[in-house]
Amino acid sequence: MIGILAGMGPKSTGPFVDKVVDQCQKIYGAINDIDFPHMMIYSCPTPFYIDKPLNHTDMEMAIINGARRLEKTDVDFIAIPCNTAHIYFNQIKNSVSVPILNMIDETIREIPKNSKKVALLATNPTVQSGIFQDALVREGYDFLHQDRWQTCVNQIIAKIKQGQIDESLLLWDEFYSELAETIDTAIIACTDLNVVTDKISNDISFVDSSTCLAQAVVHKYLSLMDRG
Repeated sequence: MIGILAGMGPKSTGPFVDKVVDQCQKIYGAINDIDFPHMMIYSCPTPFYIDKPLNHTDMEMAIINGARRLEKTDVDFIAIPCNTAHIYFNQIKNSVSVPILNMIDETIREIPKNSKKVALLATNPTVQSGIFQDALVREGYDFLHQDRWQTCVNQIIAKIKQGQIDESLLLWDEFYSELAETIDTAIIACTDLNVVTDKISNDISFVDSSTCLAQAVVHKYLSLMDRG
């Protein structure tokens, strides 16, 4: 059984589960209801505020408690569709006995090899943690970031969390035009952003961390099925 520790933010839980279902159809041709995996989904609210500094102690403990509760349901492994949560990945991994997939590693693996200028679209804590930047530099990519871009991303995420989807789409369209003139690849490293970024783009290669994790979930599930 797949364990999904979600709810960060609440509106991202449903879209992520949809992505897992989509990947089941794409990767191994699931059609009938019985073809799909058992999933235990725990929507775990966390003390994250778009306009306040992150209390790392409280955030880490909330996620660890969620992982432990999910572990008690006898899941075989856990996926956490939240990039910010991966700031505490090692602590979370060490707090449970079941494997946890690493969203950051799965995302970096999917960046097109011909990418040159890469931007990271994420929350302030994820950007400030450096977890993506370190991996990008290690793999030889040119990481670009501007304070103005971060302000735009923060505004879009805030609108989504407030349920103002039309407003967030308008802000995204303006932001996208500027990005397309500067970069060739963007990592979507906030699951809330899927509300506005799940559409076709001809100018920028989007590497969506949520989709990358969903693919990894299905591959892990299939590997366990093959074993047992």
